[in-house]
Amino acid sequence: MKNILLLSSSKYKETGYLEHALSWLQQFLADYRGKKIAFVPYAGVRRTFDEYEKTVQEALSDVEMEIVSVHHGKQHRDIIEQADVIAIGGGNTFCLLKQLYEHHLIEAIREKVNAGTPYFGWSAGANVAGSSIMTTNDMPITYPPSFSALQLFPHQINPHFISGKMQGHNGESREERLAEFLLVNPTALVYALPEGAALHIQGELATVLGENPILRFSEGMQCETFAVNHSFSY
Repeated sequence: MKNILLLSSSKYKETGYLEHALSWLQQFLADYRGKKIAFVPYAGVRRTFDEYEKTVQEALSDVEMEIVSVHHGKQHRDIIEQADVIAIGGGNTFCLLKQLYEHHLIEAIREKVNAGTPYFGWSAGANVAGSSIMTTNDMPITYPPSFSALQLFPHQINPHFISGKMQGHNGESREERLAEFLLVNPTALVYALPEGAALHIQGELATVLGENPILRFSEGMQCETFAVNHSFSY
């Protein structure tokens, strides 16, 4: 059974790195203490892989697991294949997906997670778990060979969702951007994750965690709201 935790962000309000999600992660990983997490750092454009790995190791020290970045493997998929849990961090989604393809991790991750290996990701790491990255908020600073993503979750994810426009902002709102996506892709479903929210997927059931409800947009921007602690079939 698939066991996936998708976090909107690495921080919430004034909290430290992954601090707001630590209790969720401790529960999510409770059966894996002492085992290995394969960490994928590809989205972290403004820091080295070693720096990103260290940041995550320090933030998740209380989960009592070995966290090893895939870049230490002779072939990066070696670390994935040896791991008990897989994690993907945030940053730029286009850089992340490009390197997932380059290092042949798409199928390796998909196969393990579909077989029951737990997966968690935040921001870009949540976005790439969905059907495609077409609802990312990031700039396309590089070119992945496809927008098709890991497809661990069969729908679209939009992390960092903010409703409405900031005063004085004349660009499109998040809703307007998602409306454009749904006009071009009318059969798609988009799950919008506000800051501080997460989606825990177990088999065919999803549960909302965090401080804010999750929204699901469909054709014509029809919106359904899922409250915190609510479980639903997706």
